[in-house]
Amino acid sequence: MTERKKVVVFDYGFGNVRSAERALARAGAEVEITGDYDTAMNADGLLVPGVGAFAACMTGLRKARGDWVVERRLAGGRPVMGICVGMQILFGRGIEHGVEAEGLDEWPGTVGPLKADVVPHMGWNTVEAPGDSRLFAGLPAEARYYFVHSYAVHDWELRTTNPAMAAPRVTWATHGERFVAAVENGPLWATQFHPEKSGDAGAQLLTNWISTL
Repeated sequence: MTERKKVVVFDYGFGNVRSAERALARAGAEVEITGDYDTAMNADGLLVPGVGAFAACMTGLRKARGDWVVERRLAGGRPVMGICVGMQILFGRGIEHGVEAEGLDEWPGTVGPLKADVVPHMGWNTVEAPGDSRLFAGLPAEARYYFVHSYAVHDWELRTTNPAMAAPRVTWATHGERFVAAVENGPLWATQFHPEKSGDAGAQLLTNWISTL
């Protein structure tokens, strides 16, 4: 029998941790919700959720030393996945209501307001995933995922110049305008939508991530 992978849902006060826990368990992981530094460092995979304002999430993450956890796991090539605002804070900065806040800067880029007739973008939507995506492997193009957000990254700014390094796989969605819906970049993956609220498609996506741990 294959040993189940240990995944920590990092609890820093700004995420839907119980829904994430249930979805990861459904996908076959052994799951623990904790803000403990050592436990988060030693897990096979770390999931960073996030809801609310960019600046508040960053303040909570830093208070829990989550910024150190993410940075040091990635320095060692250890998998991290961000969800919703947990994805947004991986970028360089966020601007909400004219207030700019620094992110983790794992990727260059700015999180800014969505420009659409209806905001927030709340509900089901399709995505445009690259053909070689591992995150969306086995999922049909018409699969729908659950989004709840008013801010997004509109431009992918990271450019890979070293031919020996695999280029990041960037998935897009459209609500009024195109925005980054998911990223696969070495050990760091993230989704703007909520896989834990996306039914069977979300469950398959989390299973795909767990299979890479």
